[in-house]
Amino acid sequence: MKKARKICALLGVLLVICVAAFVISRQEEEKENIRNSDAVILAIDGESVTALSWEYGETSLAFHKDGKWLYDEDEAFPVNEEKIGDLLEQFGEFAVSFEIEDVEDISRYGLDAPVCTIRIAAGEQEYEILLGTYSTMDEERYVSIGDGKVYLVSHDPLEEYEVELRDMIKQDEIPGLSDATAIQFAGTQNYEILYEEESPNTYCPDDVYFTEGQPLDSTLVGAYLNTVDGVGLNEYVSYNVTEEELAEYGLDNPDLTITVNYPVETEEEATVTETFVLHLGRNQEELEAALETGDENEIYSVSAYARVGNSPIVYEITSLEYRNLTKNSCQDLRHKEVLTASFEDIYQIDITLEGVDYTFTSAETEEGKVIWHYREDEELNISSLKSAIRALAAADAESFTEEEPAGKEEISFTVYLNRENHPQIKVQLYRCDGEDCLAVVDGKTVSRVPRSDVVDLTEEVNRIVLN
Repeated sequence: MKKARKICALLGVLLVICVAAFVISRQEEEKENIRNSDAVILAIDGESVTALSWEYGETSLAFHKDGKWLYDEDEAFPVNEEKIGDLLEQFGEFAVSFEIEDVEDISRYGLDAPVCTIRIAAGEQEYEILLGTYSTMDEERYVSIGDGKVYLVSHDPLEEYEVELRDMIKQDEIPGLSDATAIQFAGTQNYEILYEEESPNTYCPDDVYFTEGQPLDSTLVGAYLNTVDGVGLNEYVSYNVTEEELAEYGLDNPDLTITVNYPVETEEEATVTETFVLHLGRNQEELEAALETGDENEIYSVSAYARVGNSPIVYEITSLEYRNLTKNSCQDLRHKEVLTASFEDIYQIDITLEGVDYTFTSAETEEGKVIWHYREDEELNISSLKSAIRALAAADAESFTEEEPAGKEEISFTVYLNRENHPQIKVQLYRCDGEDCLAVVDGKTVSRVPRSDVVDLTEEVNRIVLN
């Protein structure tokens, strides 16, 4: 019986609470008139705005327009005017979805202590926009513009105004550099790369970049330009750099300066050449301490910086970006392959192995199909031989060398090309040790290559001739 009385008492209390809640809600509905609306409550012409400020959390930012947009606290700050435009755009036609009239308690909507307060001056008009709490039920923000009403808006202004000063900076831009016509390096590397189509200095049809007449790997040069193009100019360390700061960042005498000439098409459909310059430096105090330790990891992790031309802004970049940008030597960008000729240009291959000569020739059928032969009338599939020749390549930039061969010649081959400027190329492979062979092209040593790749080539030749 006691248990039953207790349950009845609890049910009674619950009933009273529910009735009270219902009565209160009815009273609130009577006090405040809530209705759907598609009214435009603000229509501010962004071009007429002369001042914009807002407070959000601990962030308080203010800007004014004097010919251009300026930061109130430091007019040297380069303001991103497009960002200002984005902030103002939503108030050009600021529509609501609900109107609440006869508001007696603004604290219900978080407007007694707004999440964000936005102030706009346009001509002689001044506006104050208060952003209250976010209605999770309606998934909209409560807003007040000081007319005695509270509104719900489908587009939350806080999405744009939840920013810091660094989000308002006009960052330097890196143009598309994929069609560069010239690249100059100064600092850790000092040389120039020029673009030239159909150059007589190469037998590889894909070669378009050269330094002092030597062909570079166009794919590697293109990848390097993409690295420059993709540098993250996001984290600035100074927006009005001083001479002292330039020295601190190692940019008074940059480690590396990259200058790229690239074509730009004008509105008159004429092509002009523009120039982009990027300077790289490192924190001098950190670098000095790291060098004293001699620890490569410490040296690698030294803070690195980038500056575009004479821009007043200096950015911090990652150690990996710095490392990739400084991997720009001629050795880094030249062909790793021993033979870069296109097999479409090759019509004969002579191979010497263990003092025995072998010749492979090609002929084109009436249907345009290219057929290779080793012996007369015997069709030969040389796809594996092509792959073995293609695989002969320097392992890395450090593998390039000019050392003279001292060991035994393991194999040599001569390819004959349908190219007037380079009718034939001879490649000789000499054993250095158990790991490497020296590759000599037309009598000039170019690099070390893995001996395992040379063994694969000899085995492929033996497979063909002994078949």
